[in-house]
Amino acid sequence: PHKHYIISAVEESLRRLNTSYIDLYQLHGGTIHDPLDDTIDAFESLQAAGKIRYYGISSIRPNVIREYVKRSHIASVMMQYSVLDRRAEETSLPLLQENDIAVLARGSLAGGLLVNKPAKTYLNYTEDEVRKASAAVQAISGMSRTPAQTAIRFALQQRGITAAITGIRTMEQLNDVVAVTHTPLLTDNEMTFLRACIPLNYYEQ
Repeated sequence: PHKHYIISAVEESLRRLNTSYIDLYQLHGGTIHDPLDDTIDAFESLQAAGKIRYYGISSIRPNVIREYVKRSHIASVMMQYSVLDRRAEETSLPLLQENDIAVLARGSLAGGLLVNKPAKTYLNYTEDEVRKASAAVQAISGMSRTPAQTAIRFALQQRGITAAITGIRTMEQLNDVVAVTHTPLLTDNEMTFLRACIPLNYYEQ
């Protein structure tokens, strides 16, 4: 996250993509110890030059997100959010919603743990808690929604979340994700059921 590197990286991306601008350019990661003003200056310069239209960050750290909200014109933040990772609800989602900044949720399937992978520890959750979360997703899935669609719907129906980013490796997964747009919304009772299946987690640092 240094100005010179970001500008050169954008130039290389433009060359490889054979385009004159990038719609959304996001800093991956980022910590409070980074030269934030230097990074923001790089984004602002690129935007003024028309090489990027918007910029954002990919971060789960509330302290970093707060600083970018205060000091920059970020359009988006990509962060983890799922039934198994609701840490963003504590401060980040309300802050970003209040400032009209888009949230791109990643990890809505928790690496497959909410769908079809064997239970294992995840973040601060035990294997048994992960199993309970997966069972809750399975319990309200069925004819109208697959478990993956239920998990993605949960993320998309959280206030403040704009879009869900999902990893796709097979045609079956692609079809499953595309079909989310045609599945019924989760009811208030279903959302409450999923929220109550395991204790809410919080950022530890």
